[in-house]
Amino acid sequence: MTAVPSIPVDGTFRDGFREGTRAIAGLLFATGTWGLVTGVAMVKSGLTESMALAMTLLVYAGSAQLTSLPLIITGAPIWLIFAAGLVVNLRFLIFAAALHPYFRHLPWQRRLALGYFTTDMSFVLFMPRYGEAKVWGTAEQVGFFVGCILPGWFSWQIPSILGIYLGSQVPTEWSPEFAALLALLAITVPLINGRPVLLASIAAGIVAWVAQPLPLRLGLALAVVAGIATGLWAERAKSRLTARMPERRP
Repeated sequence: MTAVPSIPVDGTFRDGFREGTRAIAGLLFATGTWGLVTGVAMVKSGLTESMALAMTLLVYAGSAQLTSLPLIITGAPIWLIFAAGLVVNLRFLIFAAALHPYFRHLPWQRRLALGYFTTDMSFVLFMPRYGEAKVWGTAEQVGFFVGCILPGWFSWQIPSILGIYLGSQVPTEWSPEFAALLALLAITVPLINGRPVLLASIAAGIVAWVAQPLPLRLGLALAVVAGIATGLWAERAKSRLTARMPERRP
């Protein structure tokens, strides 16, 4: 496979961008719900509004933010808070390795910007679509990815900021964790659209459940690795099986 040298913002890029926004559109409401819950959780955990605002804009990682909050509340050392966030976000190293061939021709500043905006959902939508592409780094591919990540950023940040400034109005007895769980389910369930994705979800769920006792949410990182490995194995097994099937004649 080869990578094209440049990415012009032409009709192909715009077509990919439109396809990306269509692909992510069905997930934006659930993403916004999760962002709203996270914003409320930050101020309910004792962060000031300015601190919570800085966290949502700079960190932009719901799982890392929610993981760090209990440690902040208990006064854990700063190195432990950063270590917990790092472990939770180790999955992005896997995402980066998989996405690198598609964006390696871009200047490092653009790659850095794309890395900030990258989310689980953009990766999940991008790889099944272009994972078997014969050419890497086309304008359409970059456009599709940008079309996924930009609406996702706004759908997270706007509700999260609302949650930060309205969090003091939320009754203490309400359970934001349960609402966050529902939002995550609303995001992930529609993405299970084939046997490889189903097997990957089952494998990740089993590993996450078994590995709960591990410190610093290491079980989450292991679950991500197990899910991706299972999904790749299932996809390759499906491709081999399809190749072996005799061609049907009319």
